Amino acid sequence: MSKVYVVGVGMTPFGRFLDRSLRDLAVGAASAALEDGGCAAGRVDSVFFANSAQGVMEGQHSIRGEIALLPLALGNVPVVNVENACASASTAFNMALTHIRAGMSDIALAVGAEKMYSADRARSFSIFEGSWDVHAVEQTVRNLMYMGEGVPTPDEYLDTGPHSVFMDVYQAFTKFHMRTFGTTPRQIAAVAAKNHRHSMQNPLAQYRRDYSIEEVLAAPMIAWPLTLPMCSPISDGAAAALLCSEAGLRRLGGGAACEVRASVLMGGGRRGAEEYRLEVSHLAAKRAYELAGVGPEDIDVVEVHDATAFGEIQQTENLLLCDFGGGGPLAESGATSLGGRVPVNPSGGLESKGHPIGATGLAQIYELVMQLRGRAGPRQVEGARVAIAENGGGLIGAESGAVVVTILGR
Repeated sequence: MSKVYVVGVGMTPFGRFLDRSLRDLAVGAASAALEDGGCAAGRVDSVFFANSAQGVMEGQHSIRGEIALLPLALGNVPVVNVENACASASTAFNMALTHIRAGMSDIALAVGAEKMYSADRARSFSIFEGSWDVHAVEQTVRNLMYMGEGVPTPDEYLDTGPHSVFMDVYQAFTKFHMRTFGTTPRQIAAVAAKNHRHSMQNPLAQYRRDYSIEEVLAAPMIAWPLTLPMCSPISDGAAAALLCSEAGLRRLGGGAACEVRASVLMGGGRRGAEEYRLEVSHLAAKRAYELAGVGPEDIDVVEVHDATAFGEIQQTENLLLCDFGGGGPLAESGATSLGGRVPVNPSGGLESKGHPIGATGLAQIYELVMQLRGRAGPRQVEGARVAIAENGGGLIGAESGAVVVTILGR
C-alpha cells in the first residue's frame, strides 16, 4: 500500500467550557493542525469530521462538519460527517487515510469535536443511551448481569446516584475479569493513580491532580469497584490530524511527519463473554501488527481507550502487551508507567485527560505524534519510534461495537 503520513496535529484543552461553542473548539483544533503541518486551509483536498453528541445536545444533525468548520477557508472540498460512538474520531482518521490511499486526496484533514457539558445533567448523560441496541435493552442488561455473576456488589454500593450507563457496562466487564482472572480493585486503582500522575505533565488534560492508590480506592464510588478517579468524565474539546500522501508531503515541504503504519477499523458484537480471545480489539490489533510489520515487542508507547481504569487493563491484554489475565499485574508492576517497559497513556488517559467522545481517538493520535517527534516535554517516552493506539465505542453483546487500532512510526 502507498505510504501515508501525519504531518500536522492540533488539540484544544479538554474540560468544561460552557462559554465555548462546538465551532470554536473544532476550528481551534483544525487550525492548529493546519499550522503544525505548514498547510493553508485551501490546500486541503477532503475533510472528515467526527462528532457523536451534537444532535442530542443542540439538535444539529446531518451537516455538522460543514457548519462547524465554516470559518475555515476550505473552499468547496467534500466534508464527510462521521458518527461511530466513542470511536468516531479514529474512524474519521481511518477514512482520511483510506481516501488518500484510494487516490482521491493528497491532503486530508480529520477533525473530532464534542460539547458534552450542559446545565442539564440529564441531557449530558442521555448522550450515551443510544450507543447500544435500543431495541434490545432488556437483553443487553441481562447479558451484563450474567457477566457480573459471582462477584456481588456490596450492599452499600448498590445505589451510587446518577452516572453514565456505560459505567455500569464497564462494571460488568470488570466483574467478569475479576471472576475469570482474579483481577483486584487495587490493580485497577494502580492504573488510575498512574494515569492521574501522568496527567500532571499534560497541560491539555482536564484533570491534573495526583492520586495515590489508596486515595483512588477511598474516593466516591460510581459503579463498584469503580471509584470516581477510575472513571472518565464528561468533557468538551477537539482534536485534529492532517494526513497526506508522499506527493502531499512533498507539496508541504516534509515537516515532522510520522508514517501511518496501520489503521484497522472493525465492528464488534460477534462473540460471547467467555470468548475473550475473539475480542474485536484483539483481532484488530493482530491485523494491525501484521499490516505494520511489527509486533507488540516493538511498541514503545501506547494510548488506549480507558473510559475506566479497568479498560486499560483489558486493552493491554488485547494489544498483546501481556497475556490474558496479565493486565492487572502488569499495571501494578509499574511497567506501564513513564520510565517502565511499555508506557501506556502518557497523556493521562481518558479518566484524567478527559473524554469528549467525538474527539478522543484523534487526541490519542495527537499524543502519539508528539511522542514520536520527541516533543512531549516532561512526559516524553525516551527514544519512542513505534506507537499504537486503541479506540473503541458503543456496546454490542460483550464488547465494543466499533474499534480502531492505529500504529504510527517515526
